[in-house]
This record gives sequence, structure tokens and C-alpha cells, in this order.
Amino acid sequence: MPLKITYQPHTLVFKKEAGTSRGVMTERRSWFVKITDEEQPGVEGYGECAPLPGLSVDDRPDFEQQLESICALFNELDLEVFPFNLSIILEQVIPECFPSIRFGIETALLDYMNGGERVIYKNDFSAGKKGILMNGLIWMGSYEDMLAQVEVKLAQGFSTLKMKVGAIDFEQELRILDSIRKRFSPEEITLRVDANGAFSPEDVQDKLRRLAAFGLHSIEQPVKAGQLELMAEVCASSPVPVALDEELIGIFDYREKFALLKKIQPPFIILKPGLLGGFQHTKEWIEIANRLNIGWWITSALESNIGLNAIAQFTASFNNELPQGLGTGQLYHNNLESPLRIDNGHLYYNSAASWELPFFV
Repeated sequence: MPLKITYQPHTLVFKKEAGTSRGVMTERRSWFVKITDEEQPGVEGYGECAPLPGLSVDDRPDFEQQLESICALFNELDLEVFPFNLSIILEQVIPECFPSIRFGIETALLDYMNGGERVIYKNDFSAGKKGILMNGLIWMGSYEDMLAQVEVKLAQGFSTLKMKVGAIDFEQELRILDSIRKRFSPEEITLRVDANGAFSPEDVQDKLRRLAAFGLHSIEQPVKAGQLELMAEVCASSPVPVALDEELIGIFDYREKFALLKKIQPPFIILKPGLLGGFQHTKEWIEIANRLNIGWWITSALESNIGLNAIAQFTASFNNELPQGLGTGQLYHNNLESPLRIDNGHLYYNSAASWELPFFV
């Protein structure tokens, strides 16, 4: 029998406001997808389609209608999936302008092909034998709130902290970094900052110079995406290594990916599979980055544990020793219970634990 796909919307509610330079979020809308085959009862593949408001290219008012249309087409085609035709299905059924849908359906198909056990990629992480080193994320907030977050992350054993900057007073952000550096050297605690494009062409150089005093590992997306000449200049001259993030979103053609990285020559890129169009597109970015000697790491984009699990297992398929950005599973009141757990700054998968699966009407 052919595969069938259904979807179900779900609203994730943040435990506390999530602040970035683009605004504050209190909830997050996701759509779970499920793939089944009547001839394989009990085998269910799950994925998550979760466009990030204000950032995903498929963040649009008719998203659910487009998802419904894509699922209807999928069901009409009497599809069967194998490793050799997975990419063909994704390319033929899901337009590239819907990267979060491609990510969700790709995840569900991989899960289904592996027996419907939430094992998307088989490796030491998904077998529960090895953890993934992560950075601890410090959300934007008041000076006191951000300092409190720092203390929590340090107590949880994180040796790399990533702090959002660009929304509160810059002097206060510098004070927070200074307070960390007075206690811990760069050898003891690695510091990353993420500006989410908040710096202007006029002030970016001065802000980077002042940030450099704190021995930062990197700064993500210091200026808004789309300013290629400016970003190339910033990457070439910045005293803090630059990592591209939003700059990669919406680019699906291999040649365009290569041209972008060749022109800007960033020290690092940051990969969010849910925003880039899934794992196959993410693999292309990794291949190009490796060719150009550009470092990279992978982060989630505030997905539930369904999406986070898939991204973590994909990440563990590579021998990348940099801290990854996979600590978002504890953000929500109503996340699905999963085998994922955080211990001493690492993400682990307890293969003996059970999953709470999405409820489909």
C-alpha cells in the first residue's frame, strides 16, 4: 500500500518570554506530520514543520493551506520511499519555498524508513552511547534577568555560553560580558554572542571592537542579511570571528550557496535545518564550508522535541567538536516528553526512555 501523510497543528507555550533583537515570543506554532502505511501497522514516522515567525521564508498567512495542499499531493501519488528515491520525493512534491515543510516531511520519511522508532539517524548519540556538547543560550531580557540566566547555565555545567545582544542597552550587555570574564578566562568559559543583525553599518565596527575585549569565540550575524559587500568587509576586518546565520536562509541553489560563501569568506556558518530546507540542503552547506575551510555548527530553530531530536541525531552524524546549539527542548510548558536530556552541558538520548507522541485528531 502507498504511504499516507496527515498533519496536526500544535501551539508550544514558552515557560518565559524569549527575547531577541527581532522581538519577544511567548508561543510558537508548529505542525506535526505523520506518515503511515496500512500494510505496516504500528510503523509511524513523525516530523515537524515549524516556520519561525519573521525569519522563515515560508512564514506566511496561508502556511497551513499550503501544507494541506502538499500533503494532498503526497497522498495522491501512491508513494513508496527508499533511500534511493527520498531526494526525488522531496524535490518533486515539496517546493523549495517551503523549507520547514520539506524538513518536517524529510524527518517523517527517515523515521518511517528506520522503523518508526524516532531514530532518524543511527549513530552513537541515538543509541544512547554519546552526548553532544552544547552552548547554553542566554535570552535577551533585563540586566538582572540575563545575569540570572548566566548563573543557571553555569550551574548546569555549560562551558560555552551564547548571549543574545542588540536589544537592551549595549553598555549593559557589555557589563554582563565583563562580569563573566572577571570570573572566568576564555580557557574556562567560551563566550559567543548573537546580534541577529541588530548592528547598523555605522556602528558595527565600533561595537565589534568593544566586544573583542572579552575574548569572544564568535559573533553571529552582526548586521542584517542581504548586505553582501558590507558583510564581506565585516568578516575581513572584524576582531571577533563572524558566523553567518540569517544570511543563509532562502538560498537553495548549490551554486548560489557556493558563491555566497566564496564572496563573504566567513570564519563560521550556523546551520538550522528547519530554516534551510532539511538535511539534504544542510549537507550541501557543510560540504561547501568544508571545501572553503569555513567552520560550522548546527542549531535548532525553537522546534519541539520532535524536530530537535531529528536535528540532534543528524548533528551527531558528523565529527564536529564545536559546541552545538541544541538546548531549546526545555523552553516550553507543553513540549512532548522525550528521551532527550541535558547533563553537564551535553545533550543525551536515553534510548531506554519512551516518547510522548503528538495527538492526531
